[in-house]
Amino acid sequence: MAILISCVVNACRGYVGGIDQASCQKFPLALAALKSHNSEPMNHNPDDLIMLFNDLFREKYRTILVKGSDEPEYQPASEPDGLARVVFAHGFFASALHEIAHWCLAGEHRRKLHDYGYWYCPDGRTLEQQQAFESVEIKPQAIEWLFSLAAGSRFHISVDNLAGNGAANEQGFRANVLKQAAHYLEHGLPERAQAFFETLKDFYMTSARFTQRWNLDQVRIAPTGLETDHTRTPETL
Repeated sequence: MAILISCVVNACRGYVGGIDQASCQKFPLALAALKSHNSEPMNHNPDDLIMLFNDLFREKYRTILVKGSDEPEYQPASEPDGLARVVFAHGFFASALHEIAHWCLAGEHRRKLHDYGYWYCPDGRTLEQQQAFESVEIKPQAIEWLFSLAAGSRFHISVDNLAGNGAANEQGFRANVLKQAAHYLEHGLPERAQAFFETLKDFYMTSARFTQRWNLDQVRIAPTGLETDHTRTPETL
């Protein structure tokens, strides 16, 4: 899809010889998508993520991304030829990126289990429970952050413990997420995450300014003088 859009816009701008204006009219949907994603602020529609994810992973991994009306959930395929479902919460764009990040980290065995075989400890965790939560959230939140930058959307780090005592070590958690994201940028993301990351950059046309935005976002996410941000703010869709 991203390649198609790129080819179409180049043709319409006269960069590809031998293609006239009539040819551009063959791709009205692609041009509409291009217009929405090549402007500030960008249009962040979760349906685009569903399209991109399903195009990439439906056939090879028999998995689809689904807009949910409640809490996020991973549902493995119930039949040999069935489809697994990555369900994100309430149709939120940010939730979709977060759940995709978790799926990209799950190995083959985990992807056969409901919610990857993990039990989610709800909000209101003790200090020990929160420490465990933060340790396992470093990688998925680092990947979600890079996905957000690739999509041109705003990432909100989350300790997800509003009914408890908040973060066990918020400054340390932020620093660890930053360190992990920087490691991924230098050494590469996990295979499926890398494929989705590159697809997002192509679709939202963010490659040219990615490094600049990454450098600026580091200060916001893990500043020297930490300002507490205990919650992920839902995005208005």
